[in-house]
Amino acid sequence: MKALHLVLIFASITSLSLNAQSFKDKEKVVSKQELNFNSLATSWDEGIPLGNGMVGALVWQKGNNLHLSLDRADLWDMRPMKGLHRKEFSYKWVEGQVEKKDYGIVQKYFDEPYDNEPAPSKIPGGALEFDIQNWGPVSSVRLTLKDALCEVKWENGTILKTFVHAVKPVGWFRFENLKKDFIPHLITPRYQGEVKVSGDPVGGDDLARLGYKQGQITQKGNTISYEQEGWGGFKYNISVSWKKINDSTIEGVWSITSQFPDKKVNPVAESVAKKTLESGYNTDLKSHISWWTKFWDQSSISVPDALLEKQWYLEQYKFGSAARRGAPPISLQAVWTADNGRLPPWKGDYHHDLNTQLSYWPSYSANHLEEAMGYIDDLEKNKANYKRYTKMYFGNDGLAVPGVTTLDGTEMGGWIQYSFSPTVSAWLGHHYYLQWRYSMDRKFLEQKAYPWIKDVAKHLEQITVKDEKGFRKLPISSSPEINDNDISAWFNQNTNYDLALMTFTFKAAAELATELGLKQEASHWKKILDEFPDYALTANNELMITPTMPYSQSHRHFSNLMAIHPLSLIEWEDGEKSQSVIKNTIKLVDKVGPDYWCGYSYSWMANLKARAKDGEGAAKDLEIFAKAFCLKNSFHVNGDQTKSGYSKFQYRPFTLEGNFAFAAGLQEMLLQSQAGFIEIMPAIPANWKDVSFTTLRAQGAFLVSASKKNGSISEIKIVAEQGGKTKLKAPFKNWIIEGNQNASAKQISDEFIELEFSKGGSITLKNKDVR
Repeated sequence: MKALHLVLIFASITSLSLNAQSFKDKEKVVSKQELNFNSLATSWDEGIPLGNGMVGALVWQKGNNLHLSLDRADLWDMRPMKGLHRKEFSYKWVEGQVEKKDYGIVQKYFDEPYDNEPAPSKIPGGALEFDIQNWGPVSSVRLTLKDALCEVKWENGTILKTFVHAVKPVGWFRFENLKKDFIPHLITPRYQGEVKVSGDPVGGDDLARLGYKQGQITQKGNTISYEQEGWGGFKYNISVSWKKINDSTIEGVWSITSQFPDKKVNPVAESVAKKTLESGYNTDLKSHISWWTKFWDQSSISVPDALLEKQWYLEQYKFGSAARRGAPPISLQAVWTADNGRLPPWKGDYHHDLNTQLSYWPSYSANHLEEAMGYIDDLEKNKANYKRYTKMYFGNDGLAVPGVTTLDGTEMGGWIQYSFSPTVSAWLGHHYYLQWRYSMDRKFLEQKAYPWIKDVAKHLEQITVKDEKGFRKLPISSSPEINDNDISAWFNQNTNYDLALMTFTFKAAAELATELGLKQEASHWKKILDEFPDYALTANNELMITPTMPYSQSHRHFSNLMAIHPLSLIEWEDGEKSQSVIKNTIKLVDKVGPDYWCGYSYSWMANLKARAKDGEGAAKDLEIFAKAFCLKNSFHVNGDQTKSGYSKFQYRPFTLEGNFAFAAGLQEMLLQSQAGFIEIMPAIPANWKDVSFTTLRAQGAFLVSASKKNGSISEIKIVAEQGGKTKLKAPFKNWIIEGNQNASAKQISDEFIELEFSKGGSITLKNKDVR
């Protein structure tokens, strides 16, 4: 090893200069990210998306009208799923039916209602329309990501500027250069009329199946309001108010508010819209942009692949538009419910067998922990309901979560191997674990992370049994969504999916109990952990579905690979055996092929390949996702829209999890920290010579910025939010410290540099061989 040149420069001026330059570069790269079109979309799912986690809009053209689809995240029909809660509603009863091979009755009771009944379901809000038939052609449609503002220009000179405010339940529109006055039209969903589509959970049933009485529209001067009553006394209001600024300019505000019975009374939309209108467009735009400026300052990336870079920023934008504390978590379509007279795909619900989990994958290393807490907050809010379900269905006092739920966490049925899976709460527990590891928030650990994981462990301890060899197993196990909802989807041995989630739970419970000094509890969880068997592998070290079922057919859900990613139980860094399992398993999945992959499969595979340090493979899968599985507005639509052989699925139901898993995949290529140390750019293609990122977050609450120039990593800056020690996998041999505050570094081996920080400390390491 070459001699190390260590130079300590306590130079706050240098540090400030680096920060200023970093911010300037960050602002520059965000500013160039836009969506640009020369016409408005003509379908709702290709509209320009705007949102703030609670309310959202899609901007598109319907016939001769400019159409703004309006939505709110808590607009829900919450009626109980018909026929679900019967005396047979129990895991034990289902186990008996599986043993008897009498499964038709199980499907009739618990699977079929989801397909046949229209609700419970997310429901749409309404729309605003503006008659534009005499305005002539559109010349440009532009969404600027940095300020979340949509601008539409017509050839006659008219301009629309519209945004959903970052923190208020309102949307603004401003028309400039109008040739004459006009009146907005408030369009209501079609809750009455002929039912033409029924029993189609993917395409969505006609709204008329809900049986609502059509709501009333009223107009008072420049205010139009609509009230709609839903099921069980639920109501929602939409209101729009506008005013003339001058002879050619009109500004307006819309709002949607909701009211559930027996809940705190919320302000009605009309008062919200009118009050907001008084503040003025420019005033609200300023506070709106201020929020988005802070959001974009959390992290940035720059990679030489323009397609992947732009897609990453589009995913960050949608995440910022869909995730907020104080709002419901990201559902299948978040604040962009279908505006086509039908219910949204898969009822717009909360699918916890993949969809919600993947949606929050990018939040951690992208440094958006605040937005991720909206997910945790909701799980906490619904915890009592989950415990009711656990007692009712599993018969124990631990914590299980239904795999498919309503807004308040109530079970909805569906394919019950997954909608009533015993390990759903374990996967959700992984998000508690990640929130702790990336924040190192002691209060969160004590009050939320450990209590959740402990309760899940209690549930799994009580439900598992010992097999003939003394190993713990579930009485009946499954693997999303292998064999769909047939009786063959149940196995009498642990699937690798369930095994990985149970193993993770007891491993995490022991780790967190130890961290909290709860030695007896930690010892108990470790004892249970040791009672689980190893993962099922082929002779070629490939992860199987179960000990008797190899991966041999193309499938969209990589449930058998959970131990590799996201759970990090089989790590590349563990040595040759683990590397063999990872490489051979991924090779097998690629060999079997993508015939029945969805778009999210490509995003997930990119994460897996990044963990295998395969930058070329990860980048290729991300490229396929962006090109083939996204509409022009960047929405993920499950099927291959190019019909290029990337999947036999060619349909287009819009869901968000593939989008956000894409962002996580690119972040995994740039930074990894799950193995107990920080690794910079562990999985980028060889031809990516110039790469940089700022303030991506590593486990241990470290904020990392790095740059690669001409093929060599040139500079790394690490800020320790909570202080402490970490290791950095050394990306260069000859390094200097060029700016530090309350931090130190020392080489502890050829491979690693040890870093130690006081709280808030920072250090910048530079490669001496790069000029």
